[in-house]
Amino acid sequence: MRTVRFARRMRHKRANAMPVPVCQRRAGPGGGARLRRFFRLPLTAKMSWDSLQNALHDIDVRLFSFGGTDFTLTSLLKLTLALVLLFMLASRLRLWMINRVLLRLHMDLGTRQAFGSIVRYLVLIVGLLVILQNAGIDLTTFNVVAGALGVGVGFGLQNVFSNFISGLIVMFERPIKVGDRIEVGGVEGVVQEIGARRTTVVTNDNIAILLPNQRFITDNVVNLVHLERPVRLRVPVSVPSGTDIGLVRRLLEEAARSNPRVLGEPAPAVLLLSIGGAAMSFELAAWYDPSGCSRQQLHSELNYAIVERLRAHGIAGA
Repeated sequence: MRTVRFARRMRHKRANAMPVPVCQRRAGPGGGARLRRFFRLPLTAKMSWDSLQNALHDIDVRLFSFGGTDFTLTSLLKLTLALVLLFMLASRLRLWMINRVLLRLHMDLGTRQAFGSIVRYLVLIVGLLVILQNAGIDLTTFNVVAGALGVGVGFGLQNVFSNFISGLIVMFERPIKVGDRIEVGGVEGVVQEIGARRTTVVTNDNIAILLPNQRFITDNVVNLVHLERPVRLRVPVSVPSGTDIGLVRRLLEEAARSNPRVLGEPAPAVLLLSIGGAAMSFELAAWYDPSGCSRQQLHSELNYAIVERLRAHGIAGA
């Protein structure tokens, strides 16, 4: 009987007990402190933000006026932040266009880089106009600036715009592309990047040269790999008169065939250009792939091989 009465009393206590909130039941020994800190955090952030706004309001004085708008410290900070974000967005958008969108269109790297640069400039121009308009600046104020800019274009800035237009022509006509070995004004190298205003060419000395795009329109440009065909290299050789021409021909052909850069087809050829005077002039014509080596490097290698073979047979160059 005692056991039955004890069980009834326990059920009565549990029925009349106050329910414990779920958050307190799960909180554990330190749950109350963590809960208070959780609800105190937004309040602390709100108070800090209000304090920052009050501090900015206290120092927010008029600095200058431009375009019918008074600029304060706060407005100037907002304008600077907007410009920084604009430049970051334009740069990110350029990379996204190059590495994602234009890559799916199967464009070569040079064309993608040129398109990406154009998109970046367009975003900067449109974004700058939007930011200035939202800042309350009257855009008609820039009419005077535009007039001065027009005069500047006619004098000092004409080369900048000329290079930009030349970059568009290079992009659409595609006389060169990234990876091509070219010669421009005595500069030989591989095209590394084609920009909107300039093109980067890496020379045989591993030196990057920035060439204005205008030079690709006005100067003579030699693209050694434009047709994706072998290129012929001519090596002049002079020997004393009376030398066995058959031996000279054989030695020159051997020198060409011994070089792994020289193609076997078309085969190397030896031409006898002149026989008058104290010397006879030969010319070794060898075909090679210009994408694999430079003309100057191959010319030097063939000269070494020719001199070694001629001296081995007692033939001195004239």
